[in-house]
Amino acid sequence: MTSIRQLHQELTAKERTAVEIATEYLERIDALEPKVKSFLHVTPELAIEQARTVDAKIARGEEIGPLEGIPIALKDNLCTRGIPTTCGSRILENFVPPYESTVTAKLRDAGAIFVGKTNLDEFAMGSSTENSGYQVTANPWDLSRVPGGSSGGSAAAVAADECVVSLGSDTGGSIRQPASFCGVVGLKPTYGLVSRFGLVAYASSLDQIGPFGRTVEDTAILLGAIAGYDPKDSTSLNIPIPDYTEALKPDLKGMKIGVITETFGEGLDPIVAETVRKAIEQCKDLGAEIREISCPRFRYGLPAYYIIAPSEASANLARYDAVKYGIREDADSLIEMYTKTRARGFGAEVKRRIMLGTYTLSAGYYDAYYLKAQKVRTLIKQDFDKAFESVDVVVCPTAPTTAFTAGEKTEDPLSMYLSDLMTIPVNLAGLPGMSIPCGFDGKGLPIGLQLIGDVLREDRLFRVAHAYERATDWHNRQPPLQ
Repeated sequence: MTSIRQLHQELTAKERTAVEIATEYLERIDALEPKVKSFLHVTPELAIEQARTVDAKIARGEEIGPLEGIPIALKDNLCTRGIPTTCGSRILENFVPPYESTVTAKLRDAGAIFVGKTNLDEFAMGSSTENSGYQVTANPWDLSRVPGGSSGGSAAAVAADECVVSLGSDTGGSIRQPASFCGVVGLKPTYGLVSRFGLVAYASSLDQIGPFGRTVEDTAILLGAIAGYDPKDSTSLNIPIPDYTEALKPDLKGMKIGVITETFGEGLDPIVAETVRKAIEQCKDLGAEIREISCPRFRYGLPAYYIIAPSEASANLARYDAVKYGIREDADSLIEMYTKTRARGFGAEVKRRIMLGTYTLSAGYYDAYYLKAQKVRTLIKQDFDKAFESVDVVVCPTAPTTAFTAGEKTEDPLSMYLSDLMTIPVNLAGLPGMSIPCGFDGKGLPIGLQLIGDVLREDRLFRVAHAYERATDWHNRQPPLQ
């Protein structure tokens, strides 16, 4: 495992070149991809070109930033100029964006090395990366199991050391749940902290871009690079961005951590519960005060989400009409063209959510379903607000189980949806949430601890996560990949 800090020191000391580093990661991708299948598009020419630019800068004696020369992977729903952006969907199989998303533009300016675009559940709809229109990504810890979703490709790429850090998007847990399954750090920032311009929309009031890393520090550095106000995004927050690495302290003295009682009940794997409880005790040993708190409406997050998110998706995906971009099926009429194109281009899960969302927004059902779900969303936010009156951070398991086997839940959508039971309320409330490795089950599969903060209090999450990471060695474990 190599960190951003370590690579930066090697580059500035001229022990290695950026081209050597990029080549090493590209060779590892080439060796592992037949097994892991993290990437939909690998970009070796671009990576070497970017690396040469960094090397030239070093040769001139200029200072380089922390991300210059660092290999990074990007979820394939982030628009990248001149690079295919498919969202894991056949309907966009030929789409190459003519513009750059704000986050990828920031990373280009920061000198990061783009090694490729990662696999995902189609249009970010799924919890296992089995809904991709192209391939199924494997979990590096056990290739027969899923990496989680929808950002499974980005999480698996970091876990397999195919890149140093990566970007994903999180609508209902799509960064934190795969981070838990793959044993890496994953952060969903406060809604509005990171620009969504150029992120292909699933559910606009819930989507948020965030980082994956092997260490908390790497995640903090990457968040600092992509966060900030963007006039192109009407939901972007116009606030100063702190140096998140300053929050990385070795102890938790003075911190108050709340444990959500409702998350330790029916449906939680006993091994996950026991491991998370041990992690909470470790936080207590580091100086934190532990309190039991109640978020009584937490369990209503799942049904509320599966009304709100599909409703927004049905509106957002209406743009795929075979006219502006994407594939087009020949037909004798406009309606037939729409129908044939969407029938071929959209997968089963996307069709399911479009139909569900269209139904809940239809006349006669809007008040009964959509409006009621939005009221529940407000109540969930109020529960969190009350909790943060007495604690700095709240914690719970990231996922109810460890990674399940591929194909285990594909025929049971409701069972699959339950994978996001612990993460969804955070999106509904617009709060920051982070998953950090906290142990393994008897099969050697990672378990994640979820940290939830108040609005714009990512610094508190980083402090708790870093102190816990320093006191344990879970992040140093490597998947058994050759």
